[in-house]
Amino acid sequence: MSDVDSSDESGDGDRLGGVRLWVLLKLNRWAFTGAILVVVYAILVATSLLGLAPLRTIVETHNGTFWLFSSFIGAIITGTSIVVTINQLVLSQELGAVGQQRDRMQGSMEFREDVEDTIEEETSPPEPAAFLWELVDGVHERANELEETMEDERDEALREKIADYVDDATGNAESVKSGLDDAQFGTFEVIWNALNFNYSRKIYDARKIRADHDDSLSDDASEKIDHMIDTLQLFGPAREHFKTLYFQWELINLSRALLYISVPALTVMAIMIMYVDGSTFIGTTLGIDNLVWITSAGFVIGISPFVVFIVYILRIATVAKRTLAMGPFILRESERDEDLG
Repeated sequence: MSDVDSSDESGDGDRLGGVRLWVLLKLNRWAFTGAILVVVYAILVATSLLGLAPLRTIVETHNGTFWLFSSFIGAIITGTSIVVTINQLVLSQELGAVGQQRDRMQGSMEFREDVEDTIEEETSPPEPAAFLWELVDGVHERANELEETMEDERDEALREKIADYVDDATGNAESVKSGLDDAQFGTFEVIWNALNFNYSRKIYDARKIRADHDDSLSDDASEKIDHMIDTLQLFGPAREHFKTLYFQWELINLSRALLYISVPALTVMAIMIMYVDGSTFIGTTLGIDNLVWITSAGFVIGISPFVVFIVYILRIATVAKRTLAMGPFILRESERDEDLG
C-alpha cells in the first residue's frame, strides 16, 4: 500500500496534510465544482477586456451563440448517457446467483470472525467506521502489549527501536480513531481516516525489527510482534472492501448529480440558441457588454456537467492511486524513509 510513515508528518499523526490533497479528497464536491465554474466565468468575462474582437460583433456576423451552444446539447446528452452506462456496468458486479451471494456472505462472516479472534472481541460492529475503529484499536492494544514485554529486555538498542515503533503506531492509531468517532459511511470521512493509517509501513517495520533482532527477542516479544503483524494484516482487506463500497457509492452519486444538472443545462442551452443573438441584452454593466455576462454564464452552465464529472473522478482516481498495492509495499519513494536497522 502506498503509505507514508506517520513520523514524517505532523505530530497528530495526520498523513494526508496539504492543501492539494485536501482539495482533491476532502473538499465538498459541489463546492469544488462551484469554485471551478466561478474561475472559468471570471476568466471569460475578464478576457473581454483584453481588446480582442467584440463578442457582439462575432454573434451578429457569424451567429456565434448558435454554433457555440448547439454543440453543448449533443455533448451533454452523450456524456451523461456514457457515464450512467459505465455506472450500471460497475454496479452489475453486485448482481449474481444465490450461490455467488452465499459465498460472498460466508466470506464476509469468516473475515469478521478472524478479526474478532485477533482483536479479542466477541462481536465486531456492523458499521464500517466502528468496525475500522475496533480494528485500529486492536493495533493500538497490540502495540502497548509489545511495549510492556520489552521492559525486561537488556538490549538497549532493541528497546529504543521498539519504543519508537510503538510511539509511531499508537500516535497514528489515536489520530485515526479520533477521526472515525463520528464518521458516517457515505461521507468521505471513513475513507479519509482509513487512508490515514499507514499499516503497510508498520508491517514492514515490525518484520524488519524481528529479522534484525531475532536472536535478541524473547519468545514473548516475538509472539507479540507476530500478533501485531497479524492484526495489521487484517486492516488491508477491510480498507479495500470499504474502499470498493465507497467507489460504488460515489459512482451512484455521480450519476445522480449528472442527471440532476444535465436537464437544467440542456434547457439553458436551448434558451441561448433560440432567444439570444446580437440584438439582445443591449447595454453594458460595470463597463462590460451585457451579452458577455450572459453568454459567459451560459457557457459555464454548459460545461457544468463535465466539471461535476471531473471533480468526482479526481477523488476516485486519487484514492485509487494511493491504494494501488495491498500489503507491505510502498510505491512512492517519498514514503520510504531510512530503515530501522
